[in-house]
Amino acid sequence: MDNKFPPLRNDLVLRAARGEVTERAPVWVMRQAGRYLPEFRKMRESHEFFEICRTPDLATKITLQPIQRYTGLVDASIIFSDILVIPQAMGMEVLMNPGPHFPDPLVTPADISKLSDVIDVQKELKYVFDAITQTRRELNGEVPLIGFCGAPWTLFAYMIEGGGSKTLQKAKTWLYRYPEESKALLSRIADVCVDFLVGQVRAGAQVSLHPSSSADLLLSKSQLLQVFDSWAGELSPYDFTTFSYPTIAHISTNVRKRLVAENLPSTPLILFAKGANHALGFLAENAGYDVLGLDWLIDPVEAQRIVEDKVALQGNMDPNVLYGGRDAIEATVKRMAEGFREGKGGWIANLGHGITPGVDPEDLRWFFECVHKYSRR
Repeated sequence: MDNKFPPLRNDLVLRAARGEVTERAPVWVMRQAGRYLPEFRKMRESHEFFEICRTPDLATKITLQPIQRYTGLVDASIIFSDILVIPQAMGMEVLMNPGPHFPDPLVTPADISKLSDVIDVQKELKYVFDAITQTRRELNGEVPLIGFCGAPWTLFAYMIEGGGSKTLQKAKTWLYRYPEESKALLSRIADVCVDFLVGQVRAGAQVSLHPSSSADLLLSKSQLLQVFDSWAGELSPYDFTTFSYPTIAHISTNVRKRLVAENLPSTPLILFAKGANHALGFLAENAGYDVLGLDWLIDPVEAQRIVEDKVALQGNMDPNVLYGGRDAIEATVKRMAEGFREGKGGWIANLGHGITPGVDPEDLRWFFECVHKYSRR
């Protein structure tokens, strides 16, 4: 594939992801294209959630909505999709009404036989790859595009719980009652994640195997990948190390190997293991990611002390501050920026989790403006 994309005009997030101390912090937010935007809600009036995900034209329009609204303020886009497209590709039915629901979840290990034996990611998730290619073109080089997947433990939990859960009792029962079967399923999910992430790079990366100039090199690397382990913090440190970490490391190791083997561009990898701050140092040393995302439960100064300069950091304002008014937003961003400025490596400003539906889009604009103001070096 020889995708031709416009030259990238804003590489700030890529430089920060590689560990560079940038002139100001690049900024984007998780769930950036979503329900807080009236233009998104308008589209949802006539289109079902997964219909949008599976229709490249619609997914592209949704992805571009915040870029168009916040032109010049946001430094990355993230493709509109959902982490649960992987269970769908594995043969499970997933509905969104309004939260995720699995009509036929996995109850015992015997139910694993209901999953597809062979998953052709290029076929099952072609709609995501098509949306990435189309979005890269329509971004016209304004900002890089982030692809993503859910981490195996988080996907495993959804597949067994049948939706969201406050206790994850069913998923944890599997870990303790069926540890070997759980590890086998987690490994199987991890292999699909690898195929999916590599496919996203293939869809969004210009083939430039031997760049003739630094500009060509920059163009060939204008994409990032993020792995969301949204439920990492629900595991004890031992269980996180036993069940989640091996699959997270498997993804980074094998994505990098595959990119080299297929002559695809080297792509920065971001890991967001929400709630697993106990493992921050271990992940920085061993997990193989360029950037670690932080939730709001750790101070930036402490996080930087732990990771030193091994990885860049991303985060970490509490999303609920966006409901507190502009004075609260400004004060929190200023404090956050002062904390991260003490570090030696790259910092990507973000929230400590996804933006929630009730946020006023103009308050998010103020967040972006405050990051621009207070993160300058």
